[in-house]
Amino acid sequence: MASIKMSDTLRVLNRLQAEGVIGTYAIAGAIAAFRHIEATLTDDLDLLVSIKAQGGLALVMLEPIFARLRAWGYSEFRLEGIVIEGWPVQFLPVASDLDAEALEQAENIELSLGTPEASVRTRALRAEHVVAIAVKVGRPKDFVRIHQYLEEEAVDLDALRGVLVRHGLKDRWQGFCKRTGVADPIFG
Repeated sequence: MASIKMSDTLRVLNRLQAEGVIGTYAIAGAIAAFRHIEATLTDDLDLLVSIKAQGGLALVMLEPIFARLRAWGYSEFRLEGIVIEGWPVQFLPVASDLDAEALEQAENIELSLGTPEASVRTRALRAEHVVAIAVKVGRPKDFVRIHQYLEEEAVDLDALRGVLVRHGLKDRWQGFCKRTGVADPIFG
């Protein structure tokens, strides 16, 4: 049942994009990680989105999205997101050069969610960007996710090195390795 709702959620998001309410978007967070590593429990769908600046404040920029969704009957909020077909969706506007690169380089995917009718075209962040964002954010659950990527050899270490260097995250990466006892596989 949840997978059907996810496909319905993605169809609504694709409609928002087709109508120009949002620009390019890509699945981020735990759902993006699910493509690369063993699934972890998540209650929401994080989307990295490009939004035309309208005054600079994130809440102001998100209001046209929420207004359109309200017009379609979506007004419930749960956790940090607006509920679309059963999934709380959190819109994360591009806020850094790392976000912009991650969105630009996101992969076009056909997300198969059980049945052929449930399959939907969308975009999701590449593994190296999911890991780099986790390094930047640095929460305990992000460190767990980074460990999973490393243990499952699910990230291209050369590509990750490039992202970390380009976005000034080498020190944070090395801090992560030291704090968690990981032998640094990149800058070692």
